[in-house]
Amino acid sequence: MATRAIALDAMGGDGAPQVPIQGALDAIADFGLDVCLVGPIRRLRRELGRLRPLPSGLELVDAPDVVGMQDPPVTVLRGKRNSSLSVCAELVRDDRASAMVTAGNTGAAWVAAKTTLGMIGGVDRPALAAILPKVDGHTLVLDVGANVEAKPHQLVQFAVMGSYYASAVLGVANPRVGLMSVGEEETKGGPRVRRHYQVLKSTGINFVGNVEGRDVFTGDVDVVVCDGFTGNVVLKVAEGLGEMVVGMLKEEARQSPLYGAGLVLAKGAFRNLKRKVDYSEHGGAPLLGINGACLIGHGRSTAKAIRNAIRFAESYASSGVIESIRDKILEVLAVPDGRDHD
Repeated sequence: MATRAIALDAMGGDGAPQVPIQGALDAIADFGLDVCLVGPIRRLRRELGRLRPLPSGLELVDAPDVVGMQDPPVTVLRGKRNSSLSVCAELVRDDRASAMVTAGNTGAAWVAAKTTLGMIGGVDRPALAAILPKVDGHTLVLDVGANVEAKPHQLVQFAVMGSYYASAVLGVANPRVGLMSVGEEETKGGPRVRRHYQVLKSTGINFVGNVEGRDVFTGDVDVVVCDGFTGNVVLKVAEGLGEMVVGMLKEEARQSPLYGAGLVLAKGAFRNLKRKVDYSEHGGAPLLGINGACLIGHGRSTAKAIRNAIRFAESYASSGVIESIRDKILEVLAVPDGRDHD
């Protein structure tokens, strides 16, 4: 199988293994991608029993151990070393796959990827990046959960990685990078936020200054940098708000024939709105900073989300963004004392 294969964790997510299996089959059929389906091979064969022979482009890879959503992240290192998460990372390390995708335990995926693939030189910690909708496109927000806290020099690393990813994978020319704060003025925020601002000004990337929560969806910014606690709150609010808007429109249509008729006439616009706020359109969040392509999806990912995550993982792996970060990170981060000493 070609190295462009994507290693898919068949045991990750609430619907495993049926949902990942269907997502893999759809990605093979729709995009012509190769997929290494990783999990307990007897169970995978049983689930795929109706398919004889297996579709061209699908390879089954045995991983007898399964990491549950509630398992501690270190489970992949202690007790379940042959988990589907670890084997996915090993396939990428050994060049049998170009990227790994999972909708499973985020912390365990973080540990498996970081331990097996290592970090890009000059990057301290991986950052999970989420693609959120805005009026005229999308905003990349990182970190959204990999690091509860972040020091100034780590936020600089996130900014550099996010800028390269937005450019190479999302096609944004000269991405505008903003720092999440409680106001746009340079003096807003606590001492740590103000220090973050000063360091980011010195990096040479297209840093546009402080941004507020509303700017994620309406502002003139393409990449928003923050700690993982703040980013995760933004992500969950965005998911909940999107689902609420779509749900309210459907409910109004059910209760009022007039509104229902209006939505029928505007079904194209409604379909576009639903697509913009639907997390499954992108499938997962890249774990940036790892020395290999890794995408982590929502635990309740659908087959559509898995299918799209495989597509985005292939785009990420083939974009050259990891190599660009590796080549440029030390140069860009060579700013006066960008590290905390406290």
